[in-house]
Amino acid sequence: MARRRYLTAAIATVSLLGVSACVTDPNTGEKKVSRTVLGTAGGAAAGYLLGGIIGGKTARIVGAGVGGVAGGVVGYKMDQQIKELKEQTAGSGIDVTDEGDYIKVNLPDGVTFATDSATISPAFKSVLDDIAASLIQYPDSLVDVYGFTDSTGSEAYNLQLSERRAKAVADYLIYKGVPAARLATKGFGEDPNYFVASNDTAEGRAMNRRVEIKIVPITQEDVQAAQGN
Repeated sequence: MARRRYLTAAIATVSLLGVSACVTDPNTGEKKVSRTVLGTAGGAAAGYLLGGIIGGKTARIVGAGVGGVAGGVVGYKMDQQIKELKEQTAGSGIDVTDEGDYIKVNLPDGVTFATDSATISPAFKSVLDDIAASLIQYPDSLVDVYGFTDSTGSEAYNLQLSERRAKAVADYLIYKGVPAARLATKGFGEDPNYFVASNDTAEGRAMNRRVEIKIVPITQEDVQAAQGN
């Protein structure tokens, strides 16, 4: 219920911004709310699902040593990365979405892992290779990897499985060259706050079993703030 209220408030906030706060996406030609405006709205619309990145930005920015993107081009860089990720992963079953302040890459259970396993399916590794290459090509971001399950089985086991799956994806990205300092993982198990479908059907349970990669661009202003400048 709290999440629903937060989402409702976020939608209302964006609605109040009006058409004057919209920009045209250079890749789609569609109107959308400016990322700058979303930032001034407190990130409510962009981060309602999982909030901020794991552990906060400050320590991780310093530890990762990222230089940051100039504020004026962060939106362009995000649009380019989203476009390229969608092209690279087309037909793979994964979903790349623009969440305003970050990019979300949804890795569904059926194509990423075998049932009840945290071992990445061999056929899916080429897709993760493309994601790793994208993260290397666009180095000015922090990356969270989240694991989720459905409600089948014990809560303790599902939490462990979600953590192992998130770590397996992160470890593979690190193996392919993504700096470990940019990555953090967390398992949510069967936390009902993060179900995206009903667990009453096989289709719904399959949607709930997933790993999500959250790519959060870091600006030069973020870096200066983290360094205390």
